[in-house]
Amino acid sequence: MKLKTWIATGVLASITSSAFAATEISWWHSMTGALGERVNALADEFNKGQSDYKVVPVYKGTYDESMAAAIAAYRAGNAPDILQVFEVGTATMIYAKGAVKPVYEVMREAGEKFDQSAYVPAVAGYYSTPKGMMSFPFNSSTTIMFYNKDMFAKAGLDPEKPPVTWQEFVGMAAKIKASGAACAYTTTWQSWVQLESFSTWHNVELASKNNGFGGLDARLKLNSPLHVRHIENLANWSKQGYFTYAGRKDEANAKFNAGECAMITGSSSAYADIRKNAKFKFGAAMLPYYNDVQGAPQNTVIGGASLWVMNGKKAVDYKGVAKFFTFLSQPEVAAKWHQETGYLPVTKAAYELTQKSGFYERNPGTDVAVRQMIVKTTEKSRGLRLGNYAQIRTVFDEELENVWTGKKTPKDALDSAVKRGDELLVRFERANKGQ
Repeated sequence: MKLKTWIATGVLASITSSAFAATEISWWHSMTGALGERVNALADEFNKGQSDYKVVPVYKGTYDESMAAAIAAYRAGNAPDILQVFEVGTATMIYAKGAVKPVYEVMREAGEKFDQSAYVPAVAGYYSTPKGMMSFPFNSSTTIMFYNKDMFAKAGLDPEKPPVTWQEFVGMAAKIKASGAACAYTTTWQSWVQLESFSTWHNVELASKNNGFGGLDARLKLNSPLHVRHIENLANWSKQGYFTYAGRKDEANAKFNAGECAMITGSSSAYADIRKNAKFKFGAAMLPYYNDVQGAPQNTVIGGASLWVMNGKKAVDYKGVAKFFTFLSQPEVAAKWHQETGYLPVTKAAYELTQKSGFYERNPGTDVAVRQMIVKTTEKSRGLRLGNYAQIRTVFDEELENVWTGKKTPKDALDSAVKRGDELLVRFERANKGQ
């Protein structure tokens, strides 16, 4: 009798335990090092705050690798609940028929409060359609300038006054070179900085149809007189020793951190790395602009990634995803993420909380990226919505390198970039027409 009671009790306990087991929410991401640790900490904090859901973060390689893995998993019927996708994959995800469930739907169906106007406009707009936000903005950065105050002082320049315009830049670069510096200015991510952000910062289109937001039949426009003028200037500055090209991605960061270059343009998220490694005084500033261009400066374009919700899951899974997104949107949580990583705050409330805490005063320069983005975007500055964009970026890199090596003129290179890029856009349009 005692044995039967023990068995019955054990079975009941097992059933009860199963009934109340937390629903697991899988989250595939591409964060490594300290960022990966912070992702795990976020999941852990959410999991400890309630018992209904358990977010399980899984590192799946680089953005390209995790996206490919998710597509394969979706076809096999075992896709993750949440997938982190880099910003240039946005159009691909939107047109991945049936593969994703829009965030605005997830939040509405779960009954979670979701006010899109609470999010930073330049960030939320990038990931939205007229119906609402398709993905959840998570780790967004933008392009800014960092400069070496010690090198400025050595050149006789005011270390508190970096160039505001490209017109000012020329005179400063000449003085820096004359002071004996081997590198006055360099850049990371040339396509993102010198073409994409350059366009939105000057409130001009990189592509027609409002940079692709208006339809799949968008075509590139980066061979405009303004774009040609800028690349011509960079080419001339390279010949004069004012501009040093160091690579397509973030290779230039090493040159700046080592004190070789006086100025660098690139991701705002480089701040923590510069602060850790630089043995000199440095500052952060907004990107220079041409002051004779009407509408400039406007806002720069975002980089980083957002969180997409995969389709075909149970309602209870989506409820958990919605709860997690609500958690990430809390001002305290979003502000801490922003302050610890250097990424932009997700919401305006997170920015205001950070501002009131005195964080920006204690860490000068950390508000530059936010100030560039906390503005109302225009149809031309909202961002990019172009298919096959990862491949198009490679085309841009190849053509710009043809300019730096003297193989092509800026006009010929940009004309070629438009022709080759449009071919990729046409291919994407044909593959997704009717969706």
